[in-house]
Amino acid sequence: MKKLFFCLFFSQQLFAQVNPDNIKIARDKWGVPHIFAKTDAEVSYGLAWANAEDDFKTMQLTMLAGKGMVGKLKGKDGASIDYVVALLHCREVVEEQYEKTLSPEYKALIEGYVAGINAYAAKHPEEILLKGSFPTNTKEYMTSIVLSLSVISGVDGVLQKIFSGKIKTLDDFKTGGSNAFAISSSKTTDGSAYLAINSHQPLEGPVAWYEAHLCSEQGLNILGGLFPGGPVVFHGVNENLGWVHTVNYQDKIDIFQLEMNPNNKKQYRFDGNWETLEEKTVKLKVKIGAFILPIKKAALWSKYGATVQTKQGTFSIRLGANKDIRGVEQWYRMDKARNFSEFYKAMQMTAIPGFNTIYADKHDTIFYVSNGKIPVREQGYDWQNIVQGNTSKTLWTSFHPLKDLPQYLNPASGYLVNTNHTPFNATGEKDNLQAKDFDPTMGYETKNNNRSIRFQELISKYEKLSYEDFKRIKYDNQLPEKLQYPIEIEALFQLNSTENADIQSLIETLKSWNRKADVDSKGAAIFLIALNYFSEKAQEISNGVSKEESIAALRHVNTYMKQYFGKTDITLGDLQKLVRGNVEKPSWGLPDVITAMHSKPYKYGKLKVMAGESYIELVKFPKNGLPEIESITNFGASGHADSPHYTDQMDMFLNKQTKKMTLDKAEVLRTAERIYSPK
Repeated sequence: MKKLFFCLFFSQQLFAQVNPDNIKIARDKWGVPHIFAKTDAEVSYGLAWANAEDDFKTMQLTMLAGKGMVGKLKGKDGASIDYVVALLHCREVVEEQYEKTLSPEYKALIEGYVAGINAYAAKHPEEILLKGSFPTNTKEYMTSIVLSLSVISGVDGVLQKIFSGKIKTLDDFKTGGSNAFAISSSKTTDGSAYLAINSHQPLEGPVAWYEAHLCSEQGLNILGGLFPGGPVVFHGVNENLGWVHTVNYQDKIDIFQLEMNPNNKKQYRFDGNWETLEEKTVKLKVKIGAFILPIKKAALWSKYGATVQTKQGTFSIRLGANKDIRGVEQWYRMDKARNFSEFYKAMQMTAIPGFNTIYADKHDTIFYVSNGKIPVREQGYDWQNIVQGNTSKTLWTSFHPLKDLPQYLNPASGYLVNTNHTPFNATGEKDNLQAKDFDPTMGYETKNNNRSIRFQELISKYEKLSYEDFKRIKYDNQLPEKLQYPIEIEALFQLNSTENADIQSLIETLKSWNRKADVDSKGAAIFLIALNYFSEKAQEISNGVSKEESIAALRHVNTYMKQYFGKTDITLGDLQKLVRGNVEKPSWGLPDVITAMHSKPYKYGKLKVMAGESYIELVKFPKNGLPEIESITNFGASGHADSPHYTDQMDMFLNKQTKKMTLDKAEVLRTAERIYSPK
């Protein structure tokens, strides 16, 4: 009876505005969904259905946060997510802004998406992870979006430091990243503009890329990547233009230490007065073994925002991401932009809280902005560290408009690049912006990394480059001549092999290594184990690796290789594996080469790639006609082990090959292996 009511509810309530018969999902030979419908809302419904067919489990992990139900599924770790949703007032900002700030077009899109995911859940109740989690509604869905945008801004890392009492520690030994570059027709041999969409993400999970093609009769026609549960393409290419994101590290979030009343732990001083912290009780439900236990926890709020009390003091955090729910609407408008003017207008929303954005189009415009929702801050405070939270002078209330942010339009050098490095090295040297010309409180990074240095080494060789040259740069697998890791490690390459007989062969192999992260490289295997060793000891060697520490690292490599492999001449492919299900294959790549890979311990001493090169989309914009697109993903379109598309792109990915894709609806329908409606 309950199941019957469940289905009747959906058929009467949610199907009223979207007719599934009007939606066509065309699966190509790779299983990639191409979704066609009359309206954007119908396409969004079809996207939700198609994504659920491929990875409903991961989608649910994202959506449960909006219902405050992650703890019921994931126990203590999940309950911490539910608590953060409440702490950040994610639902409150949705309630306040949903009707006031979202456009009717975007609300229709979200309603279509939620209807699609609810319809899939109704049709496949056996796949629902948690009883009572469906149906979901638009405000619950948008609550999970606000949390996601806050995580993009770094709130998870800040909260971890506050709760652990380590808010002033050094940054971790970070080597993550993404690549983006655009080449103007002035610098190409065939007169076309090129764009490399090459974000480095986890290979699986809630922020792994999912490829889809969305096409409506309302002007939507875009192919690219989104995260499971995303209602639009986050970066990709439409008929006229394309863009790519990389993570940036400007100052998007502030920590304030409150001056507390010694006689009342819930009062703080502000402008000479004692103010009382707002407090609400969060009712968490936590899975412990076979039981669901209710737990109550207080969530505090000051004039600055979410507030946490610890033994070190009382701290508030303030950021833009939980003050604006339009982030995904901005992506929707970017998806539909037909030219640079429309794209720039969408960017002027500054609702997406971060990300470098590099753009190219068929009209030979290339553009880069280090985007962010960055507060307008009072000068005279150290905004990079903890700020005093007792005065309205530090209570910022507005954000920098897009025009204030570092940006480039059609530089004379003919190219733009970002690899998570400083925005002040984005093109040829003579065309670069200067950090001194920007508000220092925005906190823009000023450092380069291995990938930025290597890219400039490569691009400098060309007055003009061909599309094949462009692809060779994108797939370059070599570290630069001068390493740019966060910790100076050149001492590793300066050891004298005759002075260290026990590691002589390792030293000689490393010194003769060409610094390429190829699968058959022995030097790369040694380097990766040593790099991981240094990463674990980053706090101890923050001033750079010494000769003694280099010797200790290679002795660790020697012991590690002999223990797990019985020899010390293994290759990178012996050590590092790309793994999905029961499929395990040797993988190239190192942290911070252009073809970056990041791995963690797997089994028997081997390492498993967890993040890095994942969804790759390469685009050529000829003067006439549709963009020429090729793409690849690390595994396949489906998250189901029994699907032929679970690992069918894996070999091509490892061989640095791509598949041809198209925005041509007629071509997609002509060659599709399956066409159906979502019902």
